[in-house]
Amino acid sequence: MKSSFKKHFGIEATVVAKAPGRLEILGNHTDYNEGTVLSVAVDRAMTVAAAKVDGKTCELYDLVIDSTKTFDLDKLDNPTKGDWSNYVKGVVQEFQKRGYTVPAFKATLKGTVPLSAGMSSSAALEMAFVLVIEKLAGLSLDWKNRALIGQAAENNYVGAKTGLLDQVSSLMGKENQLVYSDFRSLQVHNVPIPAGTAFVVANCMVKHNLTNEYNERREACELAAKILGVKALRDVTPEQLKAAKDKLPEVAYLRALHVVGEIDRVEKGSQALAAGDLDTFGRLMFESQYSSTNYFDNSIKELDIMVELAKTIPGHIGARLSGGGFGGITVHLVKADQAEQYCKTLADLYQKKTGLKTEAMICTAAQGAHYL
Repeated sequence: MKSSFKKHFGIEATVVAKAPGRLEILGNHTDYNEGTVLSVAVDRAMTVAAAKVDGKTCELYDLVIDSTKTFDLDKLDNPTKGDWSNYVKGVVQEFQKRGYTVPAFKATLKGTVPLSAGMSSSAALEMAFVLVIEKLAGLSLDWKNRALIGQAAENNYVGAKTGLLDQVSSLMGKENQLVYSDFRSLQVHNVPIPAGTAFVVANCMVKHNLTNEYNERREACELAAKILGVKALRDVTPEQLKAAKDKLPEVAYLRALHVVGEIDRVEKGSQALAAGDLDTFGRLMFESQYSSTNYFDNSIKELDIMVELAKTIPGHIGARLSGGGFGGITVHLVKADQAEQYCKTLADLYQKKTGLKTEAMICTAAQGAHYL
C-alpha cells in the first residue's frame, strides 16, 4: 500500500491501517434492539494508507475502482447521495463533533470486501479510516469510541440507522474465533470456532440497498417495545411475546418475533458451540433463516433458494442469510474437508435453479482492525 500511495501522490505514507469485513453468524437485526450477536471478522478487508498535508482539502483515491474524491474539512454539511466518500466524510465529521481537530490528509484505499453484499464493506472502510485519522490527529481512542464514531457516521451522515454490530465485529475479531457481542452492556468476548469447520459465503447476486427497509424494520421493533412497555426487545422472552400477541399490530408482532427469537438462538448457539454440538448450531442457523423469511421479511426468493439447496449438499452443517438481508449473501457452516467441493456444488445448483451465476468462497476468521 505504501508504494501505491507514493506512486499516486508522490509523497510517503505515514500510516497504514487494515480493517476486516464481517459475517453475522447468529443474531439478525438484534444489535439495535440491545440484544446479542455471534459474528466473525473475515479475511476480506479494507486497507488504507495516508499522510497529513497542509491546508483543508482531503484527497482520497480508491485503487480498485480508480476513483478520486476530494473534500474540504470545513464544508462537510451536504452529503451527495450515493457517494462512497460519504463514509469517510461522516467519520471525519464525527471526530470534529467530539472536539478533535482532524488534519487534512491524502489517502489511498484498497478493499477486498465485496460491496453491497452483506459483509459490511462500509464498516471496514469506516474502521480503517478511524484508525488512520486517530493516528494522524495524535489521538488514542478505546475500541468502544472507535465503534461509536463509525456507527454515528453511518447513522448521521449516510442515513442508515444501523446498530453497532458491524463496527464491533471489525474491531474485535480474532483468528479462529467468533465475536460474541452484548449490545446492552457493550461486553464483548471471543468464542472458539470448532476445529474441522469452515464458513462458505455465497452471494445470491441480488444487490441490496438497506436504508429504507432497515429504517422501517427498526421502527417496527421500536413500536413493539413501546407497546409492550419495555426499553428494548431484549427485555422480552419468546413466551412473553406470544402471550402479548393480541396487543400488537401484526407486522410489529412478526418483526418482534424474529428479533426475540434471534436473541434466544444466540444464547442456545453459544452453549452449543461450547459443548461442541455442531448439529444444534446448524439447526439454529436454519431456524434463523426461516424466521427471516416468515417473520422479519428481510429474505428474498434467491436467498431462500440458496439456503434450501444447502440442505442437499454433503458437508453442510447450517446456513442462513447474513447481514441486513433483502439480497446479498448467505453464510454456510460446513465441514472443512468438504468446503471446496461444497462451493462448486452450491454454485452449480444455484445457477441451474435461478439462472444466476453466484460467487461462493471460503472465509476464515481474521484479526480485527489494526495498524500495519
